[in-house]
Amino acid sequence: MAFTVVPGQKSSGSVTAGSEMAAQPIALQTAADSPAEQKASIDAQTSAANDRARAHAKAEARKKAEARAEARQKAAAKAERDRERKLAASRSAERSKAKAPSGSPKQIARQIIGNESQFQCFSNIVEKESGWDVHAQNPSGAYGLVQALPGSKMASAGPDWRNSAATQVKWGVGYMKDRYGSPCGAWSFWQSNNWY
Repeated sequence: MAFTVVPGQKSSGSVTAGSEMAAQPIALQTAADSPAEQKASIDAQTSAANDRARAHAKAEARKKAEARAEARQKAAAKAERDRERKLAASRSAERSKAKAPSGSPKQIARQIIGNESQFQCFSNIVEKESGWDVHAQNPSGAYGLVQALPGSKMASAGPDWRNSAATQVKWGVGYMKDRYGSPCGAWSFWQSNNWY
């Protein structure tokens, strides 16, 4: 360890000849900043900084890994929901096919309407309007079983409105319910006015 004399330091006490240096207190200063100690201090600080950087990098890596794991879980859950929706849609389509009305236009109407008295009222109107001809058309532009005017209105029930008895019946029943409350309400109006 090196010692240095600090200049300008005053003595406190008496000084005798020849012992001036011995009797005079000398302020010594340790050279804590020696190159070896400086290097050790820098190494310690560097090591601490590196430790903090490694800890931060590990924390960031852990956060990223957790985010990736969460994203994978979300993607897997979404894929499962999509798969279940497709299966449900497929089952629904199969049920619809199984329950799709079939037969003559009159048989299809009976299956769709369900209620026999409402079907009879509907049937009375269709008999007068089109004679159960899906393609019946008159010069005014009215079209189909229920003579929708214009016929393209029935597209709201399905794109196959020109040829599908089921689509025409669904649209016609909906129209009768909206305007007259029921097919029988429409038939009552028709009997009084010869149109509906």
